[in-house]
Amino acid sequence: MKISVCIPVYNFDVRELVAALNREIYVYTLDAEIILIDDASENSFSEINRELVGKVHHFVFLKQNIGRSRIRNRFIQYAVGDYLLFLDCDVRIDNPAFLRRYIAELRQNPVPELIYGNFKISEQHSGSLRNRYSVAREIFSGERSSDISIFKTVNFAIKKEVLIQFPFNEDLTGYGYEDYVFAKLLEKNGISFLAFNNPVIHVDDTDNAVFLKKTEVSMDTLYGLMTSAENSPFIQDIRVYRAATKLKKLKLDAAFLVMYGIAGKILYRNLVSENPKIRLLDIYKLALLLGKMK
Repeated sequence: MKISVCIPVYNFDVRELVAALNREIYVYTLDAEIILIDDASENSFSEINRELVGKVHHFVFLKQNIGRSRIRNRFIQYAVGDYLLFLDCDVRIDNPAFLRRYIAELRQNPVPELIYGNFKISEQHSGSLRNRYSVAREIFSGERSSDISIFKTVNFAIKKEVLIQFPFNEDLTGYGYEDYVFAKLLEKNGISFLAFNNPVIHVDDTDNAVFLKKTEVSMDTLYGLMTSAENSPFIQDIRVYRAATKLKKLKLDAAFLVMYGIAGKILYRNLVSENPKIRLLDIYKLALLLGKMK
């Protein structure tokens, strides 16, 4: 069984990540390859990462940014592995046996078709709103889970033939929810799933104001999913969607938005502060989504 490690690269120095992966591959003679596709990064990052040409099996530089979904699908044409192991570019390897743990899981019977490895946050940025949200809502505890709703694209492996049959939705070009829709599509089609604790360290230094801008974009994405007959069935379990539709049904949405109009500036100041509250982020997202649903 061969593994293709697939890393979409965008404006990040991936030399340390590739070195850690190569070290394990060569020391333990693993049947694995590394493929990088740069999604039109700024020149400064492209030049730094060009040092890796010749140290990985493929390094493709795109001239135009194609986005998070399309770039993951693009790896299919380069990968020769039975499984594609996707890692975000802004992660570090936490366990020197990282690849061997994946390989051991993929040799189990029955073999999962989609396997998720979880992530940790970098202590250096642990106080940011982005990373507080990850700890509160995204990182799963325990050793194993079959709940596909916890799936994230930061660290996962998928059978190549499954990705060919069920690629990422390339119509989702904005930030947010492409991983959730992908997971729900696979669940609907009976693809077997396992989450196990083989985390990478996510080095996300996004400041609070930038994260709130991304949150705005993600609510645009979610609203687009709501209005799509093809995709709306996949979002029924999303927390903010359920809250928004409930308020609309109870005809309390207008009152909520009036109250948010009064308190919104105070709420925003907390979210960009050094001690942001996740509950206030929930309110912020709900107000954004309800504003689009008028």
